[in-house]
Amino acid sequence: MSAQAQMRAMLDQLMGTSRDGDTTRQRIKFSDDRVCKSHLLNCCPHDVLSGTRMDLGECLKVHDLALRADYEIASKEQDFFFELDAMDHLQSFIADCDRRTEVSKKRLAETQEEISAEVAAKAERVHELNEEIGKLLAKVEQLGAEGNVEESQKVMDEVEKARAKKREAEEVYRNSMPASSFQQQKLRVCEVCSAYLGLHDNDRRLADHFGGKLHLGFIEIREKLEELKKFTTEKQEKRNQERLKRREEREREEREKLRRSRSHSKNPKRSRSREHRRHRSRSMSRERKRRTRSKSREKRHRHRSRSSSRSRSRSHQRSRHSSRDRSRERSKRRSSKERFRDQDLASRDRDRSSRDRSPRDRDRKDKKRSYESANGRSEDRRSSEEREAGEI
Repeated sequence: MSAQAQMRAMLDQLMGTSRDGDTTRQRIKFSDDRVCKSHLLNCCPHDVLSGTRMDLGECLKVHDLALRADYEIASKEQDFFFELDAMDHLQSFIADCDRRTEVSKKRLAETQEEISAEVAAKAERVHELNEEIGKLLAKVEQLGAEGNVEESQKVMDEVEKARAKKREAEEVYRNSMPASSFQQQKLRVCEVCSAYLGLHDNDRRLADHFGGKLHLGFIEIREKLEELKKFTTEKQEKRNQERLKRREEREREEREKLRRSRSHSKNPKRSRSREHRRHRSRSMSRERKRRTRSKSREKRHRHRSRSSSRSRSRSHQRSRHSSRDRSRERSKRRSSKERFRDQDLASRDRDRSSRDRSPRDRDRKDKKRSYESANGRSEDRRSSEEREAGEI
């Protein structure tokens, strides 16, 4: 990896995906299902065991240091519960390693000679001391690399004591075994990383194993798994406590309601007085509303009565004028009908007389009738004018 790529990865890890100031660019989010949640929590086995004898290769999900930085920033304000996904991942991985360890143990039991339980316990003691010496030597190397010389010297003293115990345990084991069997290489399987360890391995071999990346990586994964289990159990307990607290609050409220109802039932006078006051207040409010309604109705009725009286007077005047006009029309019609009737009668009489009398008499009668009809018309006109004047 070039220096530029390393610097870019460091900036992504420190500042996240928006380190260039562009927050709108299309990138995958850390909450996406394609992102490895174990990588966000820095415990993915593909990262921890890379470059070892048990290298798992590239993870099938997305690994990005910038997304891890985004998650670390966002997790300060909100819980995403990615710990559950990571715990499931690590549990499945550790369960697979434990199965391989059991298979290796069975294979060793089949290939090596069977020994008694007492001899097996003595050999187990030698293995335990070897493991202790290897861990102490790995710690000494780590402290020396950090520059802590005093602590590393103290640990070396502990290493010397463990070596003395190991020599004693090996002497006991040698005395309990025949020489031919003792020379055979007795192996055991490491409970942490499932690697094979020899009973007669020297200190350098033990230090390389217990201080190696494979063994330390498995220790890191197992410790992270225990940490996640503890975290999830604490979260679950906290959630259960919150639920229990809410349930207790609801029960307390229900008991308080029940106590109040019982107190009301025990003091009926007080409850009746309260009910009476409530009833009085309701009745007073209803009375006020009724009064306001009646006042508004009276105002509306007065307004309507005034408007109706005005409309009646106007309609009465209109009816009076219309009745006068109708009476005038009737009188005109009546007078015209009478004139037509008189003229018709006169014409009939003339016809009759013309049949019986001479033409001279007929002329006289016609003149007389015309004179009378003219006088009748003038009289009718005068009577109609007098009637109209009287009506006005």
